[in-house]
Amino acid sequence: MKSQSPKSISAKKGRQSPHKRPNRVEVPSLPQQVRLVRYLSLAGVASRRRAAKIIKNGQVTVNGEVVYEPWKYVDIQKDKVTYKGELLKPEKPVYILLNKPKNTICTVRDEKGRPTVLSLLEGAPPVRLYPVGRLDRNTTGILLLTNDGDLAQKLLHPARKVPRTYRATTVKPMNATVVQKLLEGIPLPDGVARADEAYLEDPYTLIITLHIGRKHIVRRMLEHLNYRLKSLDRIAFGPLTRKGVPRGKWRFLTPQEVSWLKMIANQSV
Repeated sequence: MKSQSPKSISAKKGRQSPHKRPNRVEVPSLPQQVRLVRYLSLAGVASRRRAAKIIKNGQVTVNGEVVYEPWKYVDIQKDKVTYKGELLKPEKPVYILLNKPKNTICTVRDEKGRPTVLSLLEGAPPVRLYPVGRLDRNTTGILLLTNDGDLAQKLLHPARKVPRTYRATTVKPMNATVVQKLLEGIPLPDGVARADEAYLEDPYTLIITLHIGRKHIVRRMLEHLNYRLKSLDRIAFGPLTRKGVPRGKWRFLTPQEVSWLKMIANQSV
């Protein structure tokens, strides 16, 4: 897989099609038989690792009998699986890319009634979708949403080193020294944060790529250097870019994009 550099991403920005891409990618069908841990994951109970513990603790039944073997195969169409007495129904895996607008929350629901990213997914399949990682309320850009808990967990694991690329606009102008310090590493209370790549588009606009998924990481790195952000936009997540997806809109990932993400998630660490 050939990854795009931040420069190639930014260079293509001006050539994006103004037309909305149709959300017409078929949702993958489920196999007839899956292992019990996968069944629980598809039903939204837990990731496969946690599902294995749940099964070994005797909390799952198959056709009325308690099963302690996580790797047992079950028939999705015929077998009845329950967890804590509740009949489970597996969901087809769904993978969505959203271009998050400002003032939306990366949660399933918000107690204050603020708009969430899920409220933007009009027309999406009626499955339980969760954001892969988070962007804070004022950060815009690429956000992956899925009901594939295993993939989400692997992509967010620090050992996978999935690159995220951001366009950061600051209130005051930056210089080459700022870029050099970001590449060398910024000492923060939770450890040194180092950019994988960084360069200036103009004195006020920084393109920065890093694989660190810590909260507010770009904002904190720049604030440490006494630069306050005016805006922050994630323009790439791994191989995914926002090309063809207007702000506030979404699309299904293509089969190739899903394969790319799974290849990244399953690479040796």
